[in-house]
Amino acid sequence: MDINERYEQWLNFEGMDPSLKLELGAMDEAAKEDAFYTNLEFGTAGMRGVLGAGTNRLNIYTIRKANMGYAKYIAKQPDGKERGVAISYDNRHMSYIFAIESAKIMAKFGIKSYIMESLRPTPELSFAVRYLKCAGGIMITASHNPPEYNGYKVYDDTGCQLIPEWADEVVSYVNEIEDELTIEQISDDEAYPYITWVGEEVDEAYYKECIGISLLPDIKKDDFKIVYSPQHGADNIPVRTCLKRMGYNCIPVLAQCAPDPDYRMTKSPNPEVDSSYELSIKLAKEVDADVVAITDPDGDRLGVVAKHNGEYVLMSGNQSAAVYLEYLLSVMKEQGTLPANAVMYNTIVTSDLGELVARYYGVDVEKTLTGFKFIGDKIRKYEKTGEKQFVFGYEESYGCVIKDFVRDKDAVQAVILAAECGAYYKNQGKTLIDVLNELYERHGTFKESQIALSKAGAAGAARIAEIMDNLRKDAPKEIGGVAVTLVEDYGNSTRSDGTVIDLPKSNVLKFYLEDGSWIAARPSGTEPKCKFYFSIKGKDADDAAAKTDCFQKSMMDIIGEEV
Repeated sequence: MDINERYEQWLNFEGMDPSLKLELGAMDEAAKEDAFYTNLEFGTAGMRGVLGAGTNRLNIYTIRKANMGYAKYIAKQPDGKERGVAISYDNRHMSYIFAIESAKIMAKFGIKSYIMESLRPTPELSFAVRYLKCAGGIMITASHNPPEYNGYKVYDDTGCQLIPEWADEVVSYVNEIEDELTIEQISDDEAYPYITWVGEEVDEAYYKECIGISLLPDIKKDDFKIVYSPQHGADNIPVRTCLKRMGYNCIPVLAQCAPDPDYRMTKSPNPEVDSSYELSIKLAKEVDADVVAITDPDGDRLGVVAKHNGEYVLMSGNQSAAVYLEYLLSVMKEQGTLPANAVMYNTIVTSDLGELVARYYGVDVEKTLTGFKFIGDKIRKYEKTGEKQFVFGYEESYGCVIKDFVRDKDAVQAVILAAECGAYYKNQGKTLIDVLNELYERHGTFKESQIALSKAGAAGAARIAEIMDNLRKDAPKEIGGVAVTLVEDYGNSTRSDGTVIDLPKSNVLKFYLEDGSWIAARPSGTEPKCKFYFSIKGKDADDAAAKTDCFQKSMMDIIGEEV
């Protein structure tokens, strides 16, 4: 069917949800096209989209369709129906309703569901899958996206998001359903026997594990202050509970603690956006805090600001992770607990600094594609073989995991680590920025940045494809006057030197430069954006900053875009 036929089918559907019916009736031609030109698809972090009517929107009908595919997958797992799925949801519009819709589709297949009694963060869902010994899990969230979005993430029985081969199986089942409007939902009474509500027991088990990541639980922390904001999200209670039990002076940004789906008291719920820190830094100045920590709505990402020389300095995800690694590995080495076969995981678009820190302490490093499921999958494989022992995993986008009782990004663990890091180095008369500068002196100065070109709708998708296609066909020989020495194309698993990339195929291009810098390009798997990652190596901070400006301008000139 074409766009107009799909639209008419939805508009004239007798059982159409009344609010969606009103939205359909008010659509102009542009809105129709954007809502119906395609179907929502699984990306690097599940299915994510704008809420509303249409096949390219998240609504009860597209959620039911996705769940039909996932239910068929779960039913095929050993004892899958009896083991069931854990279900959690964050503070977004429709999250609770989508969670119930998911449980009812599971029940339709005779699959048990364990639903969190109120909003819980993504990492706790991952933990719950493992703790309850479920066959899988569902998280209703759009992470750090704007308020008009929501999403749907699915997990395997290890608490890891489905890797491509399993996600593809789910997608194949989803694609068997030609018309999501024909899916009949069962009644509450029919679903009730298959649903169990869970809460405090899982919470307490999760908190215990999170608190247990501490390497120095008795560290002096009386004069250490940490300001914390959950950005209206699901980490408010877990983070504050754990920090309080550990004896930290945690000062919350109360205006951002209520689970508001419109995020009215923050300019952005995304820790990657500088303006999201405004209220937190304002409070930090008032109370003279040492560290500011903010988590995103579903509680898997952490952004950190450190007080340094009287100023509050925002740290990137690459920078904070490098400092965490320095703390973890140096203390573990001192304690004699650093495994001889230790391994750290990060991604192909992550800065080289963390890798250099890990290798300095004799820790092996393995790269994965973007998407934390690939890190979780690595943990699973080595857990079985015992060949290597996991000590840390992270992405540049402010997500990390310290202990593998969770197999996704875990900001609760990360806040605890940031607090312990901050207190540890303060006791030595250092700030987190002092430690970062020491790492630059040891390993070289790096500056990481990102440009995300927003390209919405059908025309935007076509433009993103065109950008990637042009870069693939005609790779630049130099960027910003510096020669490109190697090109990696993850779409066909090849390098320009003739070697093969041993990773799953992905639409990513990476350009290595003669000066030790690199630039990568990839379409976002969760938003209508084309992302460019810059990891620039300089003689010092000023040199790295100047080169970054030059490389960014040059790259945009190459693709014919302005920022």
